[in-house]
Amino acid sequence: MEKGRKTAIVTGASRGIGHATATLFLERGWRVITCSREDIPEERGGDKNWTAHIPVDLANADSVANFITLANQELDGEPLNALVNNAGMSPKAENQERLGCLNGDIDAWRDVFELNFFAPLKLGRGFASALHKGRGAIVNVTSVAGHMIHPFAGSAYSSSKAALSALTREMANEFAALDVRVNAVAPGEISTSMIQPEYEMLIPRIPMNRMGTPEDVARSIYYLCSEDSEYVTGTEVWVTGGQHMF
Repeated sequence: MEKGRKTAIVTGASRGIGHATATLFLERGWRVITCSREDIPEERGGDKNWTAHIPVDLANADSVANFITLANQELDGEPLNALVNNAGMSPKAENQERLGCLNGDIDAWRDVFELNFFAPLKLGRGFASALHKGRGAIVNVTSVAGHMIHPFAGSAYSSSKAALSALTREMANEFAALDVRVNAVAPGEISTSMIQPEYEMLIPRIPMNRMGTPEDVARSIYYLCSEDSEYVTGTEVWVTGGQHMF
């Protein structure tokens, strides 16, 4: 790897917020290592700064361990400047109804927590040394659903995101000893493949009267990874158009 260039790892980068985030970092001259269960879009595959894309199932412990090994090999002892824990899942019932506390498979809750909560913890540990070298930043992608009852997001998803918010605070406290900052962004209704037509009913609850875009979230993530926020840690930034105020 070429020395002197900043490097970011972005999870869940094949689409949505993760893809927009990887694209923004690339546009601003960073090297990017990505992972997802899917391949990256073909139009981005030839970018010279896209250092590596590693297929991984972050809900699987062995797959996570393998990803950490491969990504550290790609870093080859060089510092890591940013880790963006974006990958997440929000399962729905077959009829698309909200899965609550009284319905749904408990094993599905474990799968959600493995990806949405434990993967960010494991990756933080796995890249701690490289992040320390880079005096880097971790950004966890939480959700407005982690702070209030959401009509469509299931209870497992909402609970896992609430737990990730708490984890962000704990990581910020402990990683500060490594000169690593840890923050979160909490998106509201963002136009991605997770959004279904029924989400349109939520727009009147958003003061800015529109859904957000993946790029809206990516810019906040980039800020939290940049030198402009070098004294910011333990913070959760709302990217909701004001929806969180109600």
